[in-house]
Amino acid sequence: MAHIVIIGGGFAGLDAARALARSAAQVTLIDRRNHHVFQPLLYQVATAGLSPGDIASPIRWILRRQRNLRVLLGDVQRIEPAEKRVILDGGDIVTYDALILAAGLTHSYFGHEDWAARAPGLKTLDDALEMRRRVLMAFEEAEREVDPDRQRRLLTFAIIGGGPTGVELAGALAEIARKGLRSEFDQVDPASARIVLIEGGPTILSTFPESLRAAARRSLKRLGVEVHEGTRVTDIDEQGVQAGDTRVEAATVLWAAGVRAIDLGSCFPGQLERDGRVKVRPDLSVEGFPEVFVAGDMASFTHQTGKPLPGVAQAAKQLGTHAARNADRRLRGDATQPFRYRDPGNLATIGRNSAIADFGFFRLSGYAGWLFWLFLHIAFLIGFRNRLSVMLQWATSYVTYQRSVRLITGEATAARSVTDDPGRPLDRPTSS
Repeated sequence: MAHIVIIGGGFAGLDAARALARSAAQVTLIDRRNHHVFQPLLYQVATAGLSPGDIASPIRWILRRQRNLRVLLGDVQRIEPAEKRVILDGGDIVTYDALILAAGLTHSYFGHEDWAARAPGLKTLDDALEMRRRVLMAFEEAEREVDPDRQRRLLTFAIIGGGPTGVELAGALAEIARKGLRSEFDQVDPASARIVLIEGGPTILSTFPESLRAAARRSLKRLGVEVHEGTRVTDIDEQGVQAGDTRVEAATVLWAAGVRAIDLGSCFPGQLERDGRVKVRPDLSVEGFPEVFVAGDMASFTHQTGKPLPGVAQAAKQLGTHAARNADRRLRGDATQPFRYRDPGNLATIGRNSAIADFGFFRLSGYAGWLFWLFLHIAFLIGFRNRLSVMLQWATSYVTYQRSVRLITGEATAARSVTDDPGRPLDRPTSS
């Protein structure tokens, strides 16, 4: 029996597996984690709006009814395409007749890997929980801080990257500070928090038309977010961010800028882009390796418009489905088909009651865009329990402004150590 191996359990990998449900081939899906994450809502976990379980489901459960499929939990170390095999951690070997590579992206700090410790990115649940911990600890440390300058730094949040993730993070953080934490602290006013969004390119949300970008800027301004466009970050240190001539003293720095492909494409010499994506032929196969197909964010598909496809869920799902069908066609001896992307539109939310949506033939912003965003994200969540839980939490948050999962997990390391100045008095008169 022919064997198709899928690497990656994201949107592309899951849809590839589903597309092979009626294939005569045996299918194996390999992922380093046992769960699929609905990445568009990771920022909601990072900003205490949702719990991790609300946006994630076990891969085995999602695909439990697919009889020709098995799921392996493993970390792929390398691919050996000449031998048609995949090497896992521990040295285990998985051979294949066709391979679908859909491992996704990770963070890129543009050669400044030392920035990673100071500015976590947002690609996994672990990333989201680390962001949540840092954000909530900043407010807790500010409550203990007696020095006004240090307190201001603790209450300053710098977000690097003005794409949808950065804009959504900025809007959600502003809501936490202005509404969610209101009246919960004695010595500090969370509403005084400074939120700075820094974009190195000429504009935030560059994939949207100018009318919607302008609407997003207005929404961010209404929330009190400072937006710096055309301002490239040159350094991140323990005290904050240097962006051009602008210095932002910030205890919490969040990264929403560069990405690069997971480092598995190096086995295809001459087919890699600078960001690690793999160049694909029109049918999504790799030049010189017709049995290998690349899907999702790892694929550099430029045949349709001359530009790479957007790194959004719908593109990944379409790529995954098409790659799977072509892999099956090839194993049956049929001709593969060229891929064509159908653009369903682009969305981004900017806090409460505000979002922008671009569907080409019509555009939405403000409250109407937010309602559309809300409906689509609930509809695409996997599993009835997830949808119901998210609906209930969002409804409660909408009425009360409260975020019910403001839990500090992991090592509660302070944004600055209390031993920085040992013996400092922490008591001061409580405001009446």
